[in-house]
Amino acid sequence: MAAEYRAVFDAEVVFANGGGLRTEGFRLDVPGPEIDDAALGALLVRHLGLLMVGEVRITNRTVVEEPHKGGRAVAVPAGDGGRRLVELSHVITDGMITLPGWPAPRITDWLTREASRANYAPGVEFHVARIDMIANTGTYLDTPAHRWADGADLAGTPLDRLADLPGIVVRVPPGTRSVDRLMLAPYDVAGRAVLLHTGWDVHFGTDRYAGPAAPYLTRDGADWLVDAGATLIGIDSINIDDMTPAAAGERPAHSALLAAGIPIVEHLTGLAALPPEGFRFTAAPPRVAGMGTFPVRAFAIVDA
Repeated sequence: MAAEYRAVFDAEVVFANGGGLRTEGFRLDVPGPEIDDAALGALLVRHLGLLMVGEVRITNRTVVEEPHKGGRAVAVPAGDGGRRLVELSHVITDGMITLPGWPAPRITDWLTREASRANYAPGVEFHVARIDMIANTGTYLDTPAHRWADGADLAGTPLDRLADLPGIVVRVPPGTRSVDRLMLAPYDVAGRAVLLHTGWDVHFGTDRYAGPAAPYLTRDGADWLVDAGATLIGIDSINIDDMTPAAAGERPAHSALLAAGIPIVEHLTGLAALPPEGFRFTAAPPRVAGMGTFPVRAFAIVDA
């Protein structure tokens, strides 16, 4: 991906009809490192949706190279007809750990190539593998039936909730545990797959992955996503909910999202490779009746 930049600055906004607004250490996506104060002020006004602005004074400005977080300031470039595929799933391997204390998958041969030769013409052979695993393995999808007895299962969840969805990435600042309503409020999530990029996937397969610092979605954040009309929610952390003992196993994000028919994809990876928006997201499992969760091959299609 091409380099992306963000400006860090203080600003004083003076409104033409009186009053003002001050910011300190504001961070904003910018198109490049050469941006001047006038252009930066205009982007700030657009990003915040401010009306009746008379003047914007910028001070203490620096520009840093870091991924865009999204918003109205810098538009996503239109595609030129090309595209690229971005892998967003962990590889499932024999004995891997997804959730500590939960059974690991076992991948074995059901029919070896050598044994198959007795069934076919000379020179023809096949391999058939067998996998024994729990449904919550690797990158997987939660449907309403995972939480609610009368909810739609894998076979009953419609494809328009799982495949070819317009996507948006919410970049969560490093060190942030809880993703709440205020962090989500700047984003237009209606009809979209909302992917929470926490960066926690770097710890997948380690003891820290399930540790007390794992990021999660709060109850009011989940309620906001439901009210705002999101179609699917994904996260690159161990759980969409807080798993610490203090949370007492309440699972409010699962409860709210799945009650509203909004599927959840957990254990995503590679979200740093996505733009803030302008991509299509898919995470479709097999149509298995009577199951509420299953691994998926999650991926995004991004306009070139």
